[in-house]
Amino acid sequence: MNYPTPHIAATPKDFAETVLMPGDPLRSKFIAENFLEGAVLVNNVRGIQGYTGKWKGVPVSVMASGMGMPSIGIYSRELYTAMGVENIVRIGSAGALIERVPLRRIVIASACSTDSNFVDAFGLPGHFAPAATYKILRTFADEAEYEGIDYEVGTVVSTDRFYTDDDDLIDSRKYNNLWAKMGVLAVEMEAAALYTTAARFGKNALAICTISDQLVTHEHMTTEERQTSLTDMITLALNASVKL
Repeated sequence: MNYPTPHIAATPKDFAETVLMPGDPLRSKFIAENFLEGAVLVNNVRGIQGYTGKWKGVPVSVMASGMGMPSIGIYSRELYTAMGVENIVRIGSAGALIERVPLRRIVIASACSTDSNFVDAFGLPGHFAPAATYKILRTFADEAEYEGIDYEVGTVVSTDRFYTDDDDLIDSRKYNNLWAKMGVLAVEMEAAALYTTAARFGKNALAICTISDQLVTHEHMTTEERQTSLTDMITLALNASVKL
């Protein structure tokens, strides 16, 4: 793919080898302004802010993915194929499907189930299993262990929907319970597309998510708790990313 792309007005030299991807463009800006040294805005097409700076002397980029699998599918593909990026790490939030997974725990997604048709576009003669790159997963798990962070490695489900029809409570509970029966830890909306795109183009990917909502006990983080917990996740991601 040539550059600039339809969605990224930059060149390969503008991006580091590793890109951290929050969903929210303002989260990308927050990371750049509060963590990265010498951060430079390298993309702002459609307000999807991307920055490159340094963490502990190592170049790192951060760029938003937007919400949902189609959005992260676009940005990850263009970063991988046009911008020379090797590693993309999604840093986001998720809802816990199992009661023993508490608020604030970081879930490192080893693999993803999904209710999306995203993978169908690749024309495979069966069901693809989107999985993280082991080297990155191991690096992040080791760093979390070293830092004493509450984390867990396991599977998540990436869904195409945030609401059910009329936000039907019974339907939502049934959906969550069925995935929970299979040991799926949490639900989010992007990882399966990221993992599939990385596999297709021979690149590396990982998704780590902070549990912001406990869907069994109906607990939710306060605004202050969300800010603090996501900051812990950002620091973990930066410390681990410079070791890749």
